[in-house]
Amino acid sequence: MSIFAMGLLASALAGLGTGLGALPSLFFKNVPDKILNTMLGGAAGVMLAATSFSLIVPGIEHGNRLWPGSGAYIVVAGMLLGALVLDRVDKWLPHEHFFIGREGPDSKLKKIWLFVIAITIHNFPEGLAVGVGFGGGDIGAGTSLAIGIGLQNLPEGLAVALPLITLGYNRWAAIGVAAVTGLVEPVGGLLGVGAVTVFEPVLPVGLAFAAGAMLFVISDEIIPETHSKGKARHATFGVMIGFVIMMAMDNVLG
Repeated sequence: MSIFAMGLLASALAGLGTGLGALPSLFFKNVPDKILNTMLGGAAGVMLAATSFSLIVPGIEHGNRLWPGSGAYIVVAGMLLGALVLDRVDKWLPHEHFFIGREGPDSKLKKIWLFVIAITIHNFPEGLAVGVGFGGGDIGAGTSLAIGIGLQNLPEGLAVALPLITLGYNRWAAIGVAAVTGLVEPVGGLLGVGAVTVFEPVLPVGLAFAAGAMLFVISDEIIPETHSKGKARHATFGVMIGFVIMMAMDNVLG
């Protein structure tokens, strides 16, 4: 299988994690906040480790290989660009988070679609990261990144489905919405793997851009949501556990 096909397939499978993670909502109408926040904290920890070890470190290495001594500067610029783009998209697109509430310009869209837009903004850089990871040619690192993204998508899928059920949506409809929000990841994966395989100098910038975008999402969305209901300590231990698991997995597979 070509690197291109592997990157696309891996990002698609990672994106399916949101639908898979939503399946427990068939049996439970709600989950205790401390459990859900711990799970979401774990997702943030996985993303933090993936950002550090699967994106930033390889980005610096590839940058130094292409332009000796400049890898760190390239990654700094790429990360800031990724965060800036996410910030602008966050400001320009109307969307709504389950805990934080509505952001962006006013819109007449139904609340369900505002939720979908919010998760889509969140998931795109994850798919981009997987695609860029495979595009670099390191199958082990790309696989580790895809597994990590898939794992952190599981609690996010549940976090999408349960509030929708509370709002009166059918359970299967809520699971369907959660699954649809993950479909943007193969789009990001396609763009990421395509860009870096066609034009190699894009690789360190692509890794850094994905890292900056993911770091923005972690700090701006996931961690504030896990701290919004007074269960910050549970979420903090979740972050620690998720970070350690992803760090170990990246070391084994990468």
